Amino acid sequence: MDKSLEKQLAGWLRLQKGACGPYLKLSMTLGVANGVALVVQAWLLATMLQGLIIDNLPRQQFIPYFIGFAVLIFVRGALAWGRERAGFAAGRRLRSTLRAAVLDKLGRLGPAWVNGKPAGAWASIVLEQIEDLQDFYGRYLPQMTLAGFIPLIILCCTFPLNWAAGLILLTTAPLIPLFMILVGMGAADANRKNFSALQQLSGHFMDRLKALSTLKLFYRAAAEEKAIAKASEDFRERTMTVLRLAFLSSAVLEFFAAVSIAVVAVYFGFSYLGELNFGHYGVPISLFSGMFILIMAPEFYQPLRDLGTHYHAKAQAIGAAESLMALLEAPEPLNQGHEMLTGSLLSIEARDLQVFSMDGKPLVGPLSFSMRAGEKLALVGPSGAGKTSLLNALLGFLPYQGSLKVNGIELHQIAPASWRQQLAWLGQNPQLFQGSVADNVRLGQPELDDAALWTLLERAKVADFVRAQPAGLAHIVQEFSGGLSVGQAQRIALARALARNAELYLLDEPSASLDSQNEQWVLDALWQAMQQRSCLMVTHRLDQLDRMDRILVLDHGKLVQQGNFAELSQQPGLLATMLAQLPLALSLDDVEIAGGVQA
Repeated sequence: MDKSLEKQLAGWLRLQKGACGPYLKLSMTLGVANGVALVVQAWLLATMLQGLIIDNLPRQQFIPYFIGFAVLIFVRGALAWGRERAGFAAGRRLRSTLRAAVLDKLGRLGPAWVNGKPAGAWASIVLEQIEDLQDFYGRYLPQMTLAGFIPLIILCCTFPLNWAAGLILLTTAPLIPLFMILVGMGAADANRKNFSALQQLSGHFMDRLKALSTLKLFYRAAAEEKAIAKASEDFRERTMTVLRLAFLSSAVLEFFAAVSIAVVAVYFGFSYLGELNFGHYGVPISLFSGMFILIMAPEFYQPLRDLGTHYHAKAQAIGAAESLMALLEAPEPLNQGHEMLTGSLLSIEARDLQVFSMDGKPLVGPLSFSMRAGEKLALVGPSGAGKTSLLNALLGFLPYQGSLKVNGIELHQIAPASWRQQLAWLGQNPQLFQGSVADNVRLGQPELDDAALWTLLERAKVADFVRAQPAGLAHIVQEFSGGLSVGQAQRIALARALARNAELYLLDEPSASLDSQNEQWVLDALWQAMQQRSCLMVTHRLDQLDRMDRILVLDHGKLVQQGNFAELSQQPGLLATMLAQLPLALSLDDVEIAGGVQA
């Protein structure tokens, strides 16, 4: 990984620690308090050994020391427990806050952005990668503080007793973080590649699982099984690389810590034997000073060793942060305006409007059109003409340039919640969620009571189906509309759209996947609901055009014709060409399939 990118990601991670609340500082404070208690405990033990073994003092004199030593054992245990609890709470708060931020960001970016990655990749970001930040905030950041404070406290206690031992500790201490950095240099990049492989595997697996029936139908199951196996093997190899680095790092840290402690022990051993006579400020080395420093020597290196143990948490967090930072800092299609829409009717005016993809590729325009309040507009054109892109721009899911005004207010100046409150959207693929029928219809309208729900279901011509279910409104809709036919799912989605009582209906081929009976039910309910309301509908159905006030004909992102059905059907142009291909009752989809119109 590029060092500048790694530094940027590490800085971004540190900026997020405010979401941990007071728990992160509490964890650090408890850790430092535990270090101070350790020094006091070492002093008590060394004092008792000096008095009992060397000075031959009576045991009764050291009873308070022994009680204090025993109490500190429980105090240190309580401090360690409290530190772990506080660290976990810090990580949990961070994960909860960050997960909410990610979901809110995805909601603001909209489906045009979300559809750019497989569902499994988003699941990996929301679940796996955010979860892997726990140890960075719960353990690594607190340990960074302890690795600075506790060795400093021990050095302050060591140098007044023996400068040679203090110098040994001070000289050997940098070896541990130095080799930790050297070993861990590739850890962040390895983790980043590991997360990338996990996203690829998750997205690949979930997409193939959803399309399993289609794959079997076209005899592609074996080929996709091999592709999943290849992605799994790639993920396994990258995981083993990460683990190899983690084990190597731990082994190196343990080795240098053991060598450093051994050097301190050898110094005191030879000093007691009279072979070394320096470091004690002219005062003979006592059992107290030797035991006190030797007891603290392992604890001097322990925070650094623990930091090395948790260093992989930093590498793991940096690997996870790349996708998270890119997502959370992604530009949103609409600026978060503050203007509120007023009035009960909506009018739209577009001038030199250009719609772009999220990566800046032009999709539609420039084009100019207007829609009066209460007017019904149809968007017609071959596939790829830009009809759905224009709808996404109106929904606020794609960026645009030029002018797009609603009731005279530029769209990006309107508060998104105020604008979308006026909208009802219905597409050709019903989006129902696992839960009851009532939950799906109430989505966004929690105040609806059961009587209102039945009225909406009656209007959508699906009440008879719901009544036939033993649970009625509590009938469970499975994931991906499981247990429902396409027509039933579309009519439940229609009931949800009708609950909006919106001023503008945005319809993206709402009857494209329905049989003739379901299509008639859906369209009848829509026409009844849209009386005195505005409507912009993408359609390929020719028999619906004469019911619209005006038609906008798009081709390759350009507005090539506009007018009412009577005018355009008689004028030379794309619509007349399309109409001439088939009888009026057939669809434009059939025209494209027949080769009469090129997408």
